[in-house]
Amino acid sequence: MQKPKQKRSIERIKKILDASNDLLSESGVESLTIAKISEFADLKRTSTYKFFETPDEIKQALIKRYIQDCNTHLKKNLTENSEGDYFTCLKKCVVSIIEFFQSHPGAQKLILENTVSPPILSSDLHEIAETILKHIEQSVGLPNMFNKSGVFLVVTQIVISILSLNTKENS
Repeated sequence: MQKPKQKRSIERIKKILDASNDLLSESGVESLTIAKISEFADLKRTSTYKFFETPDEIKQALIKRYIQDCNTHLKKNLTENSEGDYFTCLKKCVVSIIEFFQSHPGAQKLILENTVSPPILSSDLHEIAETILKHIEQSVGLPNMFNKSGVFLVVTQIVISILSLNTKENS
């Protein structure tokens, strides 16, 4: 989806995503249909179809929003230096991500409980990985022996995967 430029279009997309989040939080992933989302957003279906052709496109935009919100939450919570301890640095990052998902039921349902379809894009997870990398480098520094961005992308993927497995197993 191309990013809209008109203020009215931007507001409609926000309204659609807000309604999708509310519907998802109240119900579940299966409730995310164009008809239900349009009704929840108090829009005509044609208005919703103008911006999103399928529910999967809405889910993908919602996933992107959740990942950005998670990254914002992470940045806000990582203001302290962790005094040179890798474990403490990484633990703060993981705890912040857990806190985000605990306080966002829509993100929990769409990303953790669901076998994500559509999947989370690596480019979106890179944002979180870069935040973790910056925090650890500021706190303890890292040797230049490896692909730091790649390593922290994998760390981010592992954290999300473990949270997802834990969520599915514990309902």
